[in-house]
Amino acid sequence: MPKVFEKNGYKFFFYSNDHRPIHVHVRHGDGEAVFNVEDLVELRESQNMKLNELSKAQELAEEFRDLILEKWHEHLG
Repeated sequence: MPKVFEKNGYKFFFYSNDHRPIHVHVRHGDGEAVFNVEDLVELRESQNMKLNELSKAQELAEEFRDLILEKWHEHLG
């Protein structure tokens, strides 16, 4: 499970067998969400994350989108 980055308790990562479209998983507390990042950063799904946590996770995914894309290509081609 390649880790992309961690900030303020939000852990961004991929699964080793992830597939397109390019996306990133994020965990915070007991919740997890998935954001598509290939074109725009947009929430695909979430479980047990509050709206304010999702909002912060999306802000971080937007801020670090270039890093997420770089790491995706490094690990998943």
